[in-house]
Amino acid sequence: MIQLKTMLNVIDNSGAAVAECVKVLRSKRAAKIGDRIIIVVQKQRNFGPESGPGGSVSVGAANKVRRGDVRHAVVVRTKKKCQRPDGSVVNFDDNACVLINKTGEPIGSRLNGVVGSELRNKKWSKILSLAPMHL
Repeated sequence: MIQLKTMLNVIDNSGAAVAECVKVLRSKRAAKIGDRIIIVVQKQRNFGPESGPGGSVSVGAANKVRRGDVRHAVVVRTKKKCQRPDGSVVNFDDNACVLINKTGEPIGSRLNGVVGSELRNKKWSKILSLAPMHL
């Protein structure tokens, strides 16, 4: 259940580390796995010493988003228990999302960590193909 002011981990390599939900799109209820939300980037991810001054990768090129940016995202993990049609119940250790652009394409090119299989029913196959594992 993701709602206003919920903090989420960003699990792609777009440059954001922590985001805050400011709106759940197309719904008056809380967001579940596979729902689209609007977030504000609260904390940037640092990419190590090679991305600093004098390194081979510039900080601007490595980070596609900056602190304070307002972006769209898809919820991929929630702490709230989720009941599946086969009767099993699944919940994760944290709330997590993947940043997307307005057309629905992921901003990052890699995902770190597992994502929920409910994304398949919601037609987020691009995110499922980038994920190392879905549960």
